[in-house]
Amino acid sequence: MGQTTLRDLMALPTSPAPLSDSALIMIDCQNTYTRGVMELEGVQDALEVGAELLDRARGLGVPVLHIMHDAGEGSPYDVNAEIGQIAGKVAPRDGESVIVKNYPNSFVGTDLDEQLKALGKTNLVVAGFMTHMCVNSTTRGAFNLGYSPTVVASATATRSLPGAGGVAAAALQAASLAAIGDLFGLVVADVAAIPE
Repeated sequence: MGQTTLRDLMALPTSPAPLSDSALIMIDCQNTYTRGVMELEGVQDALEVGAELLDRARGLGVPVLHIMHDAGEGSPYDVNAEIGQIAGKVAPRDGESVIVKNYPNSFVGTDLDEQLKALGKTNLVVAGFMTHMCVNSTTRGAFNLGYSPTVVASATATRSLPGAGGVAAAALQAASLAAIGDLFGLVVADVAAIPE
């Protein structure tokens, strides 16, 4: 039995738009995921790729939008504490938008859609955390709003989950990226896969 994706069946694009014609969305690259209870498998490598992606986008003058998840004071997602801040190697620069969200889908309860419309950008390059949660939800949300997202796989990471008898991080990462790539967005291996 041959394998195909819904993207193929619907004749959606199979290669990413140029980075220069996109906006870069950096999702929840917070210290939350670098240590402690929420530390992700492969997070440091993913942050290195994220930093490479940021440098490339900045060099091309591409709009960068940083997303932060806020779950309130005392939580691992406390944006007013060091744990909830964006990791230093991918920290926002002056002039780059920082959007605080409260839901996995970065479009819910924020002005992300309005900001992207004001920029005139429909092609999105997506990186960040967690692959199965906020990257997945935001990519689906973007697709549902008419955007064309591309997820850079090596700039994402996730963690093992206890449900269904236990799911290893590597398996969840692969399944999450495959699910996104079936319809909601293109998934590319690394920064080099996106043309300038």
